[in-house]
Amino acid sequence: MRIGNEILFFLSALGAFNSTILSVYFIFFKKNRAISDVFLGGLLFALSIRIGKSVFFYFNPQLSKTYLQIGLSACFLIGPFLYFFVKSKLQKLNYSFAKYSIFFLIALISVFGILFPYTENTELWRGIIYRIINIQWLIFILLSIYHAKSIFKKTITNRSKINHDEIWILSIICSVLIIWLSYFFAKYTSYISGSLSFSFSFYVLFVVLYRINSKKLTLVKEKYTNKIDEKLAKEMQEKINLLFGTKKSYTNPNLTLPILAKELTVRPHLLSQYINDNLNKSFSQFINEYRVEEAKKLLKNNDQLKIDAVGMECGFNSSSTFYSTFKKITGTTPANYQKS
Repeated sequence: MRIGNEILFFLSALGAFNSTILSVYFIFFKKNRAISDVFLGGLLFALSIRIGKSVFFYFNPQLSKTYLQIGLSACFLIGPFLYFFVKSKLQKLNYSFAKYSIFFLIALISVFGILFPYTENTELWRGIIYRIINIQWLIFILLSIYHAKSIFKKTITNRSKINHDEIWILSIICSVLIIWLSYFFAKYTSYISGSLSFSFSFYVLFVVLYRINSKKLTLVKEKYTNKIDEKLAKEMQEKINLLFGTKKSYTNPNLTLPILAKELTVRPHLLSQYINDNLNKSFSQFINEYRVEEAKKLLKNNDQLKIDAVGMECGFNSSSTFYSTFKKITGTTPANYQKS
């Protein structure tokens, strides 16, 4: 392999390698993991398989057709993972439906691959199957854009009001769209362009994520110079009580301070100041207390509901988070609380 090809291989494969590591982090090791993190990890993993296949096939055309089949099959999951990621970030998602939808698609493409393997049906996979996969991928991209249309509208009408989560969502959607376009137009450019665009998009996303986390850290460390007066603090709490009493926004596992501030029609800075200074709590502690109170009601009144299901119903994104938070606040476990 010439030096030029070695550099090209390195650049195109680097994104796929790092994306695989990051997908494992989001799915298994991220602290306070949300449902959206699981779908983002799945998205990155599916993209890594697809990109890895492209890289190795470009530099080794004799690559096993079984691996080519795996790479194309992964494409079938990219769009759904993107769609469920965006939907879970913007609204409460039916996690069971999303999970079983993904399992169904995996089973569907696996059974099809067993019945019609690439090795014996090369023209079928290169022709109609490849087109179906790309159309399905594009449809889910368009559905994701539709769900995030309010964010895209903000970029034109009022860019200053876009929050960190919305920047992250826009970046993910645009990156996946760029990768799809690279593959779609690869016949006019180069097959490796899709892999290179993925590496570029991956590192752009990494920079965006780093900046978002840096800004969040700055907000946490920020010292408020003016205390909220008692009257305004009382009005703020009344708004929260009314919203939580009618809508139970705290049961949204992806609830963030900017989202809650929007629902309360107050500035995020003001809400953050009230929670930190007046209540002397962090945002997660503030929300988790409401979730635990909701869990206590369910444990008392519904003994048919499994304890793990109670945690999910109240907004906790994992059983471990629910158990540890419940015990920290109440001093006992959910099971012991239900028995007593």
